[in-house]
Amino acid sequence: MERLQYNYLFPEISAREAQHVKKYPNAKVISLGIGDTTEPLPDVVALSMANYAHGLATPTGYRGYGAEQGSKELRKAIAETFYKDMGIQDTEVFVSDGAQCDISRLQAYIDSSVIIGQTGDVETESGRYQNIEYMKCGPQNSFFPDLSKTALTDIIFFCSRITLLVAIEVSSFSKIAGFTGVRLGWTVVPKELMYSNGFPVINDFNRIVCTCFNGASRIAQAGGLASLSKEGFKAVISLVDYYKENAEILLETFKSLGLRAYGGVNAPYLWVHFPGSNSWDVFNEILEKTHIITVPGSGFGPAGKEFIRVTAFGHRENILEASDRLTTLLK
Repeated sequence: MERLQYNYLFPEISAREAQHVKKYPNAKVISLGIGDTTEPLPDVVALSMANYAHGLATPTGYRGYGAEQGSKELRKAIAETFYKDMGIQDTEVFVSDGAQCDISRLQAYIDSSVIIGQTGDVETESGRYQNIEYMKCGPQNSFFPDLSKTALTDIIFFCSRITLLVAIEVSSFSKIAGFTGVRLGWTVVPKELMYSNGFPVINDFNRIVCTCFNGASRIAQAGGLASLSKEGFKAVISLVDYYKENAEILLETFKSLGLRAYGGVNAPYLWVHFPGSNSWDVFNEILEKTHIITVPGSGFGPAGKEFIRVTAFGHRENILEASDRLTTLLK
């Protein structure tokens, strides 16, 4: 792991924020950075978790270990809610404690290159690892690579709202249901996905889950199930709409300043282009002059060098104030 870059992006941002607060102790810092949800959970979701937790104090309600793959009820609800017309079965859904943990498990046990340093050294000038094939993703191809022109590789990792017919999909309740602090996610591994020798990938993933994981919290799963009920799903979508309205405010702000911003429509993040600039320089200038936290695009890879990422998660008054501050700085 010594070949990996010194620090992970978000701890580095947190460290710079701490330094800024120490320098300006009276400043009101607004975070448009990491992307933590800010609005309260819907009552129906919070009450379901509270009731389940209370039930654990009773002889009839107490439960111990659950299935490592998640409760059958929740797996079924996920399959029916998000994959109804895709033929995904509940047995292909694996409930987890969040997307980051599942991605790490995939890297560690299906493709260990990143973990054990087989990626090679980092090229200082480009920021690329020597043994990783980087797919071209940018405005010119709607941020989705042309897979027909991609060099042959064993495994492809990408983040997109486009769902392939046969692929592992890692998802989370963090943003759609506000579960950033509750911790609950899922991974779909289609039975049709095979290794070159015909062995099902799902068999390996099931082994990985059962070996490395004791199952998501029963309390969190109760909340997840409630969020997918008729009443709960309506409530969480209302929260999503609130954040999407925040995104519209930010999009209009950057548009009025003559800046190109991408995203903010199907996702709570906006990528703002500053041609010819270095994203860390833009990050530092915005933080120093407006007390606003953003995310340097280069932290996500070399293609993000001229971008910053801002999040639409935030209280409405903070989003409006941030828009005013950015307008003052960038107009």
